[in-house]
Amino acid sequence: MGRRIRGQRKGRGGIFKSHTAKRDNPAQYRSADFAERNGYVKGVVRDIIHDPGRGAPLATVVFRDPYRYKLRKETFLAAEGIHTGQFIYCGKKANLTVGNVLPLASMPEGTIVCNVEEKFGDRGALARSSGNFATIIAHNSDTGRTRIKLPSGAKKVLPATCRATVGVIAGGGRIDKPILKAGRAYWKFKSKRNSWPTVRGVAMNPVDHPHGGGNHQHIGHPATVRRDTAHGAKVGLIAARRTGRLRGGAGNKDE
Repeated sequence: MGRRIRGQRKGRGGIFKSHTAKRDNPAQYRSADFAERNGYVKGVVRDIIHDPGRGAPLATVVFRDPYRYKLRKETFLAAEGIHTGQFIYCGKKANLTVGNVLPLASMPEGTIVCNVEEKFGDRGALARSSGNFATIIAHNSDTGRTRIKLPSGAKKVLPATCRATVGVIAGGGRIDKPILKAGRAYWKFKSKRNSWPTVRGVAMNPVDHPHGGGNHQHIGHPATVRRDTAHGAKVGLIAARRTGRLRGGAGNKDE
């Protein structure tokens, strides 16, 4: 019997846990209250901050509590173009301006949005990475649902009450700059989690990995494995629908 492979060790946590100690607040919307569902609330951007391990900048937005005499500080994902001192309006009756947060139903088809809720009230789940955005494709007023196109190109149908930010997440173009040297990759993943460098399975010994061993670095058997494969052998192309190169110019069938 071989050792526990890396994929099994990662499931346990331990040294593979994400490095969250120095991170700021969770980047999420306000809790959906009566004011936001029926009108709007006004906040002001106090600061644009960097969050370790995240490519996108965050915006600290301060709102007046609609029910108590106090201020509420929220941490939003910054949309491209917002600045300190800018007013951010959140709610059903907010204007269609970059940085404002509206329900999908209040935006016309073709609007570029980011940080989209998957379920109403989950405070932001889709298109949250730097430079990412989703596009509103169509509204269905009969069912109260909206179809959007995600950054991956996939289409998704969501409740029209889900909130989204108008615009694109700031920090785009981050992956255009090549890393060039190992030292930069080291610092990049130091703030994220222990996932670098990655040793290939074929470079290991047979005791460490199902692809290890042999006089040349080769797998020696098909790389595809079943979905219900035992954990120590579940490596390679897991439950692959297809393998090999993508050939031919067949475009996206949904478009």
